[in-house]
Formats: sequence, C-alpha cells, structure tokens
Amino acid sequence: MAKAHFHVTAGLVWKDGKLLITKRPKGSHLAGYWEFPGGKQEPGETLEVCLEREIREELGMDVKALPELVQISHDYDTKSITLHLFNCTWLTGTPTPLGCDDLRWVRPEELAAYRLPPPDLQLLPLIQKLAGDASEHSNGRTSPPPEAVR
Repeated sequence: MAKAHFHVTAGLVWKDGKLLITKRPKGSHLAGYWEFPGGKQEPGETLEVCLEREIREELGMDVKALPELVQISHDYDTKSITLHLFNCTWLTGTPTPLGCDDLRWVRPEELAAYRLPPPDLQLLPLIQKLAGDASEHSNGRTSPPPEAVR
C-alpha cells in the first residue's frame, strides 16, 4: 500500500535579522517540534495561496509569498511530504499563536538549538546562506533579498 503524499509549505518571515518559528500544537504530528510557519496544501490551491492562508490562520498575520526557494522531499513512517520553502514579505498583523502552541523570533545561527522536523533541518544550510547574503547586501533591509539564492 502506497503512503499518502502531501505538499507542505513553509515560510521564512524575517524581522531584524531573525526568523519566525512556531511550535507544533499538542495532539498534532510531531507535537512540540519547532518549525517554519506554513502547512498542508488543500485541493485546488496554489502553493503560494496555501502558505498565505496557513500563516493567516495560524498566526493572524498577512504575508506575501515570494518565489519558491527550494523543495525538500521526506518520507515519514506513514506518509511522505514535499516541503516547499518560500521567503515571505510581512504585510500586516502581529504574529499571535492561534494555531500553534508558541512562537519565537530566532537568529538563523540559533535554529540548530531547536528541535526541528527532519525536512526543516535540511533547510538550515540554505537559511545560513540567505542570512549571510542579506547581511552583506542589506542596504537597510530587514530580510534577505529574494534573489539571494539564485
């Protein structure tokens, strides 16, 4: 029997050189793990719309998903996922843990100290590169430029 496969989005939301991470709620798959905000794609939904909807539902804030940065495939025991990572532009709202147990703003170099799901751990080298590129070319920006990984 084939495992169920899901497309999942994750967004990098930056503020003053820090990234927003959220804690998975009790009773969910990987409860207690920290992750980048986002969630599972619904039928008929683009990945960008999925990410924007999930962040609005889970955190009460509006973001604009920028072009996709990378995809990571991962197999769990009972399912497989393709994780789609996006930089986000923060539009409005204050992050509030509506659909997660907690949230934190963390410097990229501090992420390894958090218990992250395996696919998110695979993103850390790319995030370090984005953060390094942004600090070298910031010109007053508070987030890495979307073209940093091209």
